[in-house]
Amino acid sequence: MNTFLNNDILVFKFGGASVKDAEGVRNLQRIVEKYKDKNLLVVISAVGKTTNLLERILDAYFFEKEDPFLLYEQLKENHLSIARELMPDNARIVDKLEIVFKQLHEKLQQPHTDNYEYEYDRIVSFGEILSTKLISTYLNLVDVRNYWLDARQMLKTDATYMEAKINWEESDIALTNAIVEITAKKEANLFITQGFIAGTSDGQTTTFGREGSDYSAAIIAYLLDAESVTIWKDVPGLLNADPKFFPDAVKLDAISYEEAIELSYYGATIIHPKTLKPLQNKNIPLYVKPFFSPDEPGSVISSLKQKEFIPSYIFKRNQILITIFPKDFSFITVDNLSEIFSILSKYGVKPNLMQNSALSFSICTDNKSHRIENILDALSRNYLIKYNEQMELVTIRHYTEGIVEKIKGKRKIYAEQRSRATVQIVVKES
Repeated sequence: MNTFLNNDILVFKFGGASVKDAEGVRNLQRIVEKYKDKNLLVVISAVGKTTNLLERILDAYFFEKEDPFLLYEQLKENHLSIARELMPDNARIVDKLEIVFKQLHEKLQQPHTDNYEYEYDRIVSFGEILSTKLISTYLNLVDVRNYWLDARQMLKTDATYMEAKINWEESDIALTNAIVEITAKKEANLFITQGFIAGTSDGQTTTFGREGSDYSAAIIAYLLDAESVTIWKDVPGLLNADPKFFPDAVKLDAISYEEAIELSYYGATIIHPKTLKPLQNKNIPLYVKPFFSPDEPGSVISSLKQKEFIPSYIFKRNQILITIFPKDFSFITVDNLSEIFSILSKYGVKPNLMQNSALSFSICTDNKSHRIENILDALSRNYLIKYNEQMELVTIRHYTEGIVEKIKGKRKIYAEQRSRATVQIVVKES
């Protein structure tokens, strides 16, 4: 009998801000030790701002804008400094990290392909490998016995780079086999693995997109029929607004899956948009708890039947508003819309807001330069295009007229859309 797979399992996810330094890693240790009698699978993101730095390394490597190896040395020192602070008299963590850095160095010496998104997943995925090697090794050295799992071998996806789609059946088999292989010979109740990254059946690395570690945790919880998922954050729980914009943001103690899905769909950054559905399908509650106050209750997302709602605010910056006109100034028809959506789908562009009139169709979307250039070129073949960059999309759930007017202020409104519960406004970034 496999004791891990046949008992209640908790899935924890720790974000990069939580483990950005040695103190964060030690705090993770303290939290994990509180659950030493539980079966625990821990999903970890890249430390601190590592993903941002790896994206710079990728751009330097791919576009030859700067020396990628100077940035590589910065990445290396960031991790080695944490390792040295954690274990100043033990070189084992450094040795483990050096192996991974050698692999990255070798990749950067090789010629790149012409596929930016393929190269993105090859390079940026190193952040999670480094963080989990560092933390897993440290925990073993301080007698918190754990087993490192490679998410690229367990979570199987298609080859949609930067936004991979999970193969549930293959992943179920691969994850179960990985755990059984370890637990067959020795007792195990703590596993460490990576968020964000996965792999194809032929061994290529893929990723789930930025902030995809939450989704990784949800996939694993679904496949293992976990008791719950807990996301440890540097906030008290789910907030009704980003405290950077709203210093008086309030905590949402408990909300339903449906409300959380709506908030994540509109861009609430605390939860990855695809995270909730697998959990809802198996009624697995999701807790969001404060990393540095682990005994505080935080927030919970569950099958709660919600009756009262607090207004929530979501701000998406670096947006582009694109308006599309038929070249002959005819009406926008279903055929036009079908062609436009086909182009958006081809280049992986998700509209955050859509609006149409008799003569035009507008979308507001994330301004991802390599994708936007492609769709503008493709659309321009048959349509006239106008666009505004450096836009901001403000979404208010459960709005009142007073709230809407306060948010608008004296800013110029480029687009506005309302439903019973939600208003979205496109304005110039302030």
